[in-house]
Formats: sequence, C-alpha cells, structure tokens
Amino acid sequence: MLSLAMLIDKVIDIYTWIVIASAIMSWLVAFGVVNIRNRFISVVVDMLFKLTEPVLRPIRNALPNLGGVDISPVILLLGLFFIRSLLWEYVWPAFVR
Repeated sequence: MLSLAMLIDKVIDIYTWIVIASAIMSWLVAFGVVNIRNRFISVVVDMLFKLTEPVLRPIRNALPNLGGVDISPVILLLGLFFIRSLLWEYVWPAFVR
C-alpha cells in the first residue's frame, strides 16, 4: 500500500510540474517572448496543452469570468496539493504504527 501511495504521490508531483510549465509557457507565448512558429516550441506548447487542458477546462467552466486572468492553474495546483496532503494524512500513519 505504501508503494502505491508513493507512486500516486510521484505522479501528482510530475503533473504539478507539467501544470507549472504549461502556465509559464502560455505566458511566454502571450507576451511574445517565444516564437510559436519554431517547430520545437510548437511541439512543446501542443504537448503541454494536451496534457493539461482536459483537467483545466472543467475548472475554467466553473469559475466566473475574470476578464483576461486565468486562475484555473492555481485552482488545479491547490487541488493537487490538497489530494497529496490527504494521501499522506491517511496512508502514512498506517505505516508509522
């Protein structure tokens, strides 16, 4: 059971970094820092979009319109941190005893 909890924790950790990378890349594209016509950048942006959009879309639909500000990655990160905390709150004490 501990191995499964550690695997889930690591998957949440990796997905957290993917969400952060996606948010930073979207800012870089929006402010014109990176050129989207570059093939490598295009592939990276597309990959990050495909990995994060299925989770971010329902959050965006539930949030009110805040103009040009998208706080859905922040909400997702808070949810991931909460799930990670619950995981260790209920799994870890069972193995400490």
